[in-house]
Order: sequence, then C-alpha cells, then structure tokens
Amino acid sequence: MTVAPASGAAATPPEHQGTTPARRLRVLVTDPIIARWSTVLTSGAPGHDWAFLTDTPTTADGEDGEATQRAAVADCDVLICSRLTDAVAPHVRAALVQVTGAGLDRVAVDALPAGTEVTTTAHHERSIAEHVLLSVMALERQLLVRDHALRSGTWRTLATDPAVPAFRTLDTMVLGAVGLGGIGAETLRLASAWGMDTIAVRGNPAAALPAGVAPTWVGGSGELPRLLAEADVVLVSVPLGPDTEGLIGADELATMKPDAYLVNVARGPVVDQAALYAALTAEAGSPTAIGGAAIDVWWGAPSPGRTPPADHDFAALDHVVLTPHCSGHADSTFAGRAADLAANVERLAAGAPRTGVVRSDT
Repeated sequence: MTVAPASGAAATPPEHQGTTPARRLRVLVTDPIIARWSTVLTSGAPGHDWAFLTDTPTTADGEDGEATQRAAVADCDVLICSRLTDAVAPHVRAALVQVTGAGLDRVAVDALPAGTEVTTTAHHERSIAEHVLLSVMALERQLLVRDHALRSGTWRTLATDPAVPAFRTLDTMVLGAVGLGGIGAETLRLASAWGMDTIAVRGNPAAALPAGVAPTWVGGSGELPRLLAEADVVLVSVPLGPDTEGLIGADELATMKPDAYLVNVARGPVVDQAALYAALTAEAGSPTAIGGAAIDVWWGAPSPGRTPPADHDFAALDHVVLTPHCSGHADSTFAGRAADLAANVERLAAGAPRTGVVRSDT
C-alpha cells in the first residue's frame, strides 16, 4: 500500500483563484469510493496537500497495510474515511475526521484520541427514496418474475391465465415509515407525489415535521403495531443501535398485512433475518405471511459462499428484490458528499465551525 498524492486535479475554480487558504492542511482520503470524486474534493479545497490511500489490504499483506494506515493517519490534519478500525483509530492525529456517509457503525469513534472532531455527511436521501418506490413497483408488478418468464418463452398475463392477479397502483397503497430522518422524510415526499397515503412512527412524534412531509398521522415507537397493521409498504430506515436491533421480528411481521411489503434500507440487523425468511416462506395469504420484501442491507459482509450475506436463502425467493447495499449510489450522492467534505476542509483552515459535527473537538 502506498500513499498517492492527488493527481489530475481540476484547475482552481474562479472563486478560489488568487486566494490562499488561511492554513495549508494535509488531507488524507482512505475511502476508495469518494476518491472517484477527487476532482470535486481538490477543486473545492485548493491549496491544500491532498493524498489518497485507497488500496484494500489483502490477507497476505494485511499487517503491512495496517501499518501503512497507522503511519498515514498519524501524519495528516484531516482524515476522510468510510471505515476506521479500533487498531488504527488511536493513531489518528488529525484535528478533523470526516466520515463519508451518515453512519458511524464502521468507524471506531470511541477509539479516537480525545479532542478529535468527527463529522458526517449524507446526500443519499433522494437516491434511496427512489430505490424504495422502484422496489415497491417491481414487487407489486412482479417485474422480475415476468421478465424471467418472458425470456424463457412464456407469455403469461391475466389475459392468458385467470390465476394472474391485477396489480395495485401506488395511489391505492399506504406507505408506513419506521423512522422519519432524512431517508424516511424524502421517501414520504416522493410517495405523496405519487398519490400514496403516508404514515410514520419516530422517536419524538411531537417534533416538527420536515418541510414537505405531511403524513396522515405520526406516532411514537408505541404506535409501531398500528403502523404495521395499516401499511401496504413498511419502510425501515432507522439507525442501528441497541434499541433498534431486532426491531422488526416475528411478532411485528405477523402484524403486517399478508400482502404487504417490507423494504429495509437501514441496516440488516434491524430486521430479524430468521423471522423475515419465515414470513416470506409462509403460505401466501396466511396470517404469518407477508407479500414480499426488498433488501438492500444485509447481515454482515459478503464472503465466498455467503453472498448475499445472510443465513437464509433469500436469493431463492422470487418475491424478494435483492440489491448489494447500493440504493444510495447515485452520482449526486457522492458529488454532494465530496463538496461537503471539501467545504469543511476550508472551514477548518479558516477556523470556522464545521457542518455535520457528531463529535466536537472540545
């Protein structure tokens, strides 16, 4: 593993030409995804020393790779990362650690030295919201099943087979959001624009609603059973934590309508995978069954023989949409994140407050 200085950076934009940052900072980027938007990063904060350490250590050179990481994070003013292990975090000497997403579950924040400021960013809300509605329409219209059948030479519709049901349109369905953060709010906005009725539960039901979000009702966590019983689509978008791990289990799934869909874009362990598999393989229409699911988040990392990363064979089910945690992977997501990261570098150099702070430097 080697630390590579920024190369091919864009020309300094007009608003920065002729200016010098208040303080020249050493910025280290270890996230290989955000590094693909290096031009946005370096042009947004010119005049600083940018370096990119984005090689992933293999099993053979893992120890050498970790040693390189420890040395690199000890020699920068700003660290931009998506992952930070307990072994590397104590060696960080940066004043600012910028996480390239909204989650902290892969960043050892508690292992960082005292006084290290940590920020996060987002911009994935629109992309994920579109993915949710795409998945719902794919499930309701049996898009994958019909595609496979037609490719196999079978023309099967309700005109040729009386057993084929008519599908529902979105404006006849209710979407229930479990969590009303950025993803939940944006999904409700789009769902409402498509004519769906919306409902939600959140930690603080009395808090002001985000702009443009107008669900029929909003309840607290105690209203989750009511939401599950009323919704045709249950969106799970809460952060993973001690209070939300296993939040959707057998009892919750049994409360859902037999033809309802579960869409999980939170973290895999928020949903009990054994209970979900049981609900998906129960007899269709039975009290313990649900109509289908869309799974974008999983129970662990992919590995040989365990991809998708689950203990049950969700891939064998044709009423499940499976995606490899990519619902937020839009160009606008990463361009927006890179712009945020660069702006915070400039703020640090100028001594101005940073945005997205989740742990302060005091």
